[in-house]
Amino acid sequence: MKTPFALILSATLLALAGCDQIQSLQTAGNSTDTSGADSAAAVPGKVLATVNGNDITQPVFDVYMEVRKTQKPGIAAEQSIVLDELISLELMRQEGVNKGLDKQPAVIATLDQQQRTVLASAAIKDFLASNPISDESVKEFYDSKVGEASMEYNARHILVKTQEEAVDIVKQLDSGADFETLAKEKSTGPSGKSGGKLGWFAPAQMVKPFSDATAQLEKGAYTREPVQTQFGWHVILLEDTRESSPPAFEDVKDRLKLAAANQILQAHIQQLRAAATVEVADSSDAPVMPAEPADTASEEPADATSEETADTEESAPDEY
Repeated sequence: MKTPFALILSATLLALAGCDQIQSLQTAGNSTDTSGADSAAAVPGKVLATVNGNDITQPVFDVYMEVRKTQKPGIAAEQSIVLDELISLELMRQEGVNKGLDKQPAVIATLDQQQRTVLASAAIKDFLASNPISDESVKEFYDSKVGEASMEYNARHILVKTQEEAVDIVKQLDSGADFETLAKEKSTGPSGKSGGKLGWFAPAQMVKPFSDATAQLEKGAYTREPVQTQFGWHVILLEDTRESSPPAFEDVKDRLKLAAANQILQAHIQQLRAAATVEVADSSDAPVMPAEPADTASEEPADATSEETADTEESAPDEY
């Protein structure tokens, strides 16, 4: 084998060796007790190659090709090259079994989760195929929820930790202080350095107390009573408003159809849960989750529009 091809093959093996689809297809129907290199389940189909008695069949090849396209988009390969990669994967699988790596708890758990993921994915596809979302129902939703004009706001705010600080800022504004200057001096949020400027946003982009307070203001007015959210206390200045035009139905139809499909899928899952026997371990017996790095709060409005957040829970940036 020439060196350039060897390098390509090595990269492909590293990228795809842990792929759920190909691994789960090869191990489908097996228990996690695999006792030898010849223990891979034989997937029915045309045999393309046999490696130490283990067949590589057309369905396995087809799945591997789909995985390969995902991992290496735009890179075509001849069938012989792809088959050679599969043979190399099978040889490494057999070596892992011969070394007893398939007995390691982490490997057993990974194979178990791969099978769970693939079977769940197949069940989801089957459910959605049996319960298609019609264009008519999506259009009805669009007409009732999305196709109406809505208001957008251009505002500034000053964010502080305590109510007392916010009340003092309101008093300074009442005495003629400049809002932008106070924001630069007092605000603890990232927008403080730009005078509290938030730019244009739709109500759904903010947590409800913030958007409700903004909607009640007249242009040029600020909140006389500080507004509390989970991020602290806000003094909000409304600079301008405008009416936003809804997107064309054809522009959002696919997104709305996807949202509707997810909605009926979640309802179906809830029905399955209601009919199932689910026993959750006591908190003292539950696994300990690994620590995650702290989130970095962002105060700028999320990049979302009212139509994208239609019929969903409040979507908000991390500081409103």
